[in-house]
Amino acid sequence: MTLYNTLRRELLATVFAISTALLASPQIAQAADTKADLVLVDPGDKHAVRNVNNVLTLYQMMINENRAEEGTAKLLAPGYIQHNPLIADGSVALGKYFAQVKSTHPSAHVVVHKIIAVGDYVFAHVNFVNLLTDAPGDTGIAGVDIYKMNSEGKAVEHWDTLQVVGDPKNSAPLIAPNIPRANANGMF
Repeated sequence: MTLYNTLRRELLATVFAISTALLASPQIAQAADTKADLVLVDPGDKHAVRNVNNVLTLYQMMINENRAEEGTAKLLAPGYIQHNPLIADGSVALGKYFAQVKSTHPSAHVVVHKIIAVGDYVFAHVNFVNLLTDAPGDTGIAGVDIYKMNSEGKAVEHWDTLQVVGDPKNSAPLIAPNIPRANANGMF
């Protein structure tokens, strides 16, 4: 066996082991009441596991438990930078924003579908249900949240992208009415 083949075999074995560890780790990073369908985090990276748990706890407190101001005070750094143009910078501003959302729409909640942590970053694929309406059949707002975390596990910066979740007959309600889905894959 040549050196090339030996190195190739060892590299493939390492990649397989890391992939298996990442895919087998959902139970590690789900201490919060809010769970994710898929969690990708290196179980050996204690900071990344902590960061995932903190983001899940933030969603739980801020939206699902109607404890927005307490959750943001606990899990966001005071100088938190917000890139969503509808919300001011700072942990207090985000807490007040979601306290108002819950006051206006008490049934608002978040469903976390996927969450990934790499280094200081946490990426979450979520559905905010009843964020803008109290309609029982609300399909929600799909979001991808990106959090930058500090060494204490608190969020210091946040980016997001949001899209209204349509239905099979009206897949893009903000663009035009009655645009049928081009595929049956769904958003989550």
